[in-house]
Amino acid sequence: MDHDDARTRAWVVHPDIPSSSSRREPKFSLAEAKSLALALPGIDVLGGDVVRLPRPHPGTLFGKGKIEELKALIEGREVDLLLIDGPVSPVQQRNLEKALGLKLLDRTGLILEIFSDRAATREGVLQVEMAALSYQRTRLVRAWTHLERQRGGLGFVGGPGETQIEADRRAIDDQLVRLRRQLEKVVKTRALHRAARAKVPFPIVAFVGYTNAGKSTLFNRLTGADVMVKDMLFATLDPTMRKIELGDNGPEVILSDTVGFISDLPTELVAAFRATLEEVLAADLVCHIRDISHPETENQAEDVRNILEGLGVTDETPQIEVWNKIDQVSAEDRDTLENQAGRVEHTHIVSAASGEGIKNLIDAISEGLAGHTRTEEMLLSYNDGRKRAWLFDKGLVQSEDQGEDGFLITVRWNAHQAALFDSL
Repeated sequence: MDHDDARTRAWVVHPDIPSSSSRREPKFSLAEAKSLALALPGIDVLGGDVVRLPRPHPGTLFGKGKIEELKALIEGREVDLLLIDGPVSPVQQRNLEKALGLKLLDRTGLILEIFSDRAATREGVLQVEMAALSYQRTRLVRAWTHLERQRGGLGFVGGPGETQIEADRRAIDDQLVRLRRQLEKVVKTRALHRAARAKVPFPIVAFVGYTNAGKSTLFNRLTGADVMVKDMLFATLDPTMRKIELGDNGPEVILSDTVGFISDLPTELVAAFRATLEEVLAADLVCHIRDISHPETENQAEDVRNILEGLGVTDETPQIEVWNKIDQVSAEDRDTLENQAGRVEHTHIVSAASGEGIKNLIDAISEGLAGHTRTEEMLLSYNDGRKRAWLFDKGLVQSEDQGEDGFLITVRWNAHQAALFDSL
């Protein structure tokens, strides 16, 4: 690279395919793709354009004329990396890289790069490596003839004449097996952590939302936690958890901040990141944070709901919808949104940046969790002093009477607290 610094100069192309079932407004898709690219360190996004493709070319994605145009642009602007916001087949990738003389990443490759840059926990790292290897395996293209790149074997490495591609695939498969074993161990350990946390008598509130909706900013406002907040996509990958007290003398809860969702997330990546969203399944309340100022906020919300459904989050888990970034809409739109929110149950308007609406949200979270508590009566024998002391210590006792056989106690608690009591 003959630039002054070692930064990579990237150009983004969004192929607009009218026949695509997941087609969105191209200018928003391009803007999102640029944001994705900016989420990678060391990348300078020089610009981008939308390329209308009535029919994608099977061998090169674009037609000859477009490739010539791109080649001129790449040379004129000294572009190092071409980012294609969509799927590119291994053959298309190889042919385009050859024709344009530079490295190319498709949408899956780009998201993988971001994931690998952000993964912080051991499990996150393993999940990324596995997803990356599976993706890489599909990229092993027969770029050489058999004879040019055959190598003899000793009989125990797949026999004589095993091609390099087969050897590479075998190496990747072996590595995947190793990673899966490591992951199983990590998941077991995490299951133990989760079991331990289930004994913590605090309900879990999970923040979910489309990427860049402002979850981490809101999380910070509520917890004072120093969670990484950047105006970029995928700023949070591994769930961050904090214990907080809701309001003055309110209930103590665990808040969980999760990875941002995104449209058209390739299925192999959804599977790879299921683990980072597992906390959502354990949640007693889900807060769906939306960037209400975004032109495609409805589509984004639909994507989030679909992913939640795919993860197995059912209607049984109470949900609150939080319309964030109200400070970024016009006064006229604001009136409309406030009227809309007033008509939809469990919907709250806030600005995580300015703090507006936060108190009402905290009250709503407390109320949402109250539905998760139940009142029960129990008889504790006079010998059960330790259990009785625990109930009082946790502030769960509503009333108490003494009878012939022991204490008749009325408690109000949630499932976490009941489980913890049973284990005493």
